[in-house]
Amino acid sequence: MDWLITVFTMIIGILLRVVIPIAATILVITILKWLDDRWKKEADLVGAAEVKVGNVGCWDIMNCSAEKRQQCLAYASPDKPCWQVFRKTDGQLQERCIGCDIFRHAPVPVAT
Repeated sequence: MDWLITVFTMIIGILLRVVIPIAATILVITILKWLDDRWKKEADLVGAAEVKVGNVGCWDIMNCSAEKRQQCLAYASPDKPCWQVFRKTDGQLQERCIGCDIFRHAPVPVAT
């Protein structure tokens, strides 16, 4: 009968030392994934509500006149984001681009 108590004690010890921490880790991972998905959806909604990058050019947001559009480098290159067109020669962004809604709400590029 002593061996049965020993086996039962070992099983309980294994449960306490291994199974419960693994179950708690899986629960935490599930909650964090749910939160991540929720925050991504909220971020997409906020960015889409203010500026629809890709569908609208900066010339539309800034209400540029037709004459100003014809002289604008970004208007001449609609396939590139405007802040890429206006980069300085050393690769830095211009100050006006950093504060612009189009730049701030643009999707973050994902490394492939």
